[in-house]
Amino acid sequence: MAGPAEPRPITAAVVSRDPMVRIFITQGEEHLAAMGYTEHGFRHARLVSRTAFNLMARLGFPRREAEVAAIAGYLHDIGHVAGRRDHPVAGAWLAFDVLRRLGADPGEAAVVMGAIGNHEEPDAHVVSNVSAGLILADKSDVHRTRVRNPEPTSFDQHDRVNYAVERSFLRVHPDRRSIDLELRIDTGISPVMEYFELFLPRMLLCRRAASFLGCRFGLLVNGVRML
Repeated sequence: MAGPAEPRPITAAVVSRDPMVRIFITQGEEHLAAMGYTEHGFRHARLVSRTAFNLMARLGFPRREAEVAAIAGYLHDIGHVAGRRDHPVAGAWLAFDVLRRLGADPGEAAVVMGAIGNHEEPDAHVVSNVSAGLILADKSDVHRTRVRNPEPTSFDQHDRVNYAVERSFLRVHPDRRSIDLELRIDTGISPVMEYFELFLPRMLLCRRAASFLGCRFGLLVNGVRML
């Protein structure tokens, strides 16, 4: 008599095709649009997933661990389907349900839960390599394409700062064990100091995440090193 099936390795591609995951992301994005928040839909999910994978892979972590980071990256904001407040905890439990249904390894599902449940400041904590990769990938996605408001005259501070960022890129230097967030900001829209006022907690969180991975975190704005 055959025993229970062994857990199978789940990939971010499998997760991204799951109908329930797609519904969660779609509905959560509609909720955030109604609240006036920046974009957190499929573009953000795909980018964070890909960035988390590439970051971990370039730093030499096992490919499977990089794939788990990619899964966490794709699922990290599905908790918005239940609301903005406490969405990391809601997202962690929803992710567990998805991964259990897909037959994921329980240990990997637990790592994903921990990463998702701890990714949002002010209560964020770096609890694993996967958690660190998710935080760096998520917090580096600052760009004007995330702004929904079509009227610059009515931008709030978040809209203005995001819209001012014309390019963002998370550059990994494996040989130097350093990770740099490179931004090109239109200072005519938002001064660099306004970026710091708004996003300093995120940058400090990125520094802690990079340190957890044995790296130094840096910030370059318009070619000038700020951190």
